[in-house]
Amino acid sequence: MANLRNFDNMTGRKAEDFVLKDHNGKPFTLTQYIGKRVLLSFHPLAFTPVCQEQMKSLEKNYEKFEALDTVPVGISIGSTFSKHAWAKIIGIKKLRMLSDFWPHGGVAQKFGIFDDEAGFSKRANIIIGKDGRIEFMKVYEISELPDVNEIIEFLRIK
Repeated sequence: MANLRNFDNMTGRKAEDFVLKDHNGKPFTLTQYIGKRVLLSFHPLAFTPVCQEQMKSLEKNYEKFEALDTVPVGISIGSTFSKHAWAKIIGIKKLRMLSDFWPHGGVAQKFGIFDDEAGFSKRANIIIGKDGRIEFMKVYEISELPDVNEIIEFLRIK
């Protein structure tokens, strides 16, 4: 795959727990999903075309993720208020979109994908396994829409 950075050195590491609020103001932690996989789908900003398509692809495939015992979530630095408005505009009903607003990009920083110059996270997909370890991590070019089918296929064969 072109324009794709692979973070194989992170796989196998224990993911540090975090608490973020979703677009409805409800808290989300990794530890509440021990025993399930979690897809952390980082997108730079709300209200941008590629980010919108990335979140809509997760929403569209939500049942497939559930069937694979995986909880997909979107994450960006946007506030819960902007993410709430954005979710309504783009028709998000099931997907939880998490706010990494404060400390600014703190979770993205933990995974080494915060872009200090830009002030937001890189576009990335990270799968946390049922045991809390990183199973998969890819960082994409900012303008590249991640292939949701690649993630689903990984979950099926792993």
